Amino acid sequence: MRVFLIRHGETPGNRERRYIGRTDEALSETGLRQAQALRAPAADRIYSSPYRRCLQTARLLYPGRELLINEDLRECDFGIFEGKTAADLEGCPEYRAWVEGGCVGAIPGGEDILSFQRRCCAAFAEIVHAEAKQCDTLAFVVHGGVIMAVLDRFHREKRDFFAYAVKNCGVLSCDCGIGDGISLSLREDEVC
Repeated sequence: MRVFLIRHGETPGNRERRYIGRTDEALSETGLRQAQALRAPAADRIYSSPYRRCLQTARLLYPGRELLINEDLRECDFGIFEGKTAADLEGCPEYRAWVEGGCVGAIPGGEDILSFQRRCCAAFAEIVHAEAKQCDTLAFVVHGGVIMAVLDRFHREKRDFFAYAVKNCGVLSCDCGIGDGISLSLREDEVC
């Protein structure tokens, strides 16, 4: 099976480098242009996060197609960091502790990263298993954090978590094996 992991277009918060997780932002003008310019990979089914930025991107990429929305493909809840930049949080002891801990600990008032990763990966695995017999290609229009979590868990050749960062409207093409478990191989020559 071929899987396409597509990050949504730019939002105002992305442009300003803010922590935008649960904030349901629409695409910026740049994000709209990015999505309109992107050649959508062919897909039998299209899955999306419920947030506007992903839905807008998916609708521009796949006009008239049915979008299958999965609540567990939403971005991480950044709690007290939500909507702020690293500069805004410079004097925040909770933020400093989180960064010094590799950005993997609990986020005050938000979601801890391990729970976020488990949620995203469980949703991804459930979809892949459910669609394996009837689809050759799946597209996931989701958030950068979701893509990073899925690749961190299922990519055959392990990398640092942050090495899986994808630009806005970036597309990763993966071969997906389903044997003893899900295994993804990035098709490096097709990374858009």
